[in-house]
Amino acid sequence: METVRLTAFVKGRVQGVGFRWWTRARALELGLAGSATNLADGRVQVVAEGPEPACRALLAQLPGGPGQVEFVAERWGPARGEQGFRER
Repeated sequence: METVRLTAFVKGRVQGVGFRWWTRARALELGLAGSATNLADGRVQVVAEGPEPACRALLAQLPGGPGQVEFVAERWGPARGEQGFRER
């Protein structure tokens, strides 16, 4: 199965509500590597690498995370070899 890289930008009230921790827990459950990072403009950037079905499963869960998700933008590409999953 092909390993892919998902980069998702999550907009809404997603900082200071445990969104990065929640995302990390979901990603680890799916066996994904990557990170969840607070951005200066209030969004959270989620990078996930692994099998495409697992990345799509994480993407589908993001709108249901803590806080209030207004919009999720996604970008796909080849994996770059992420290890573990970090909150930044």
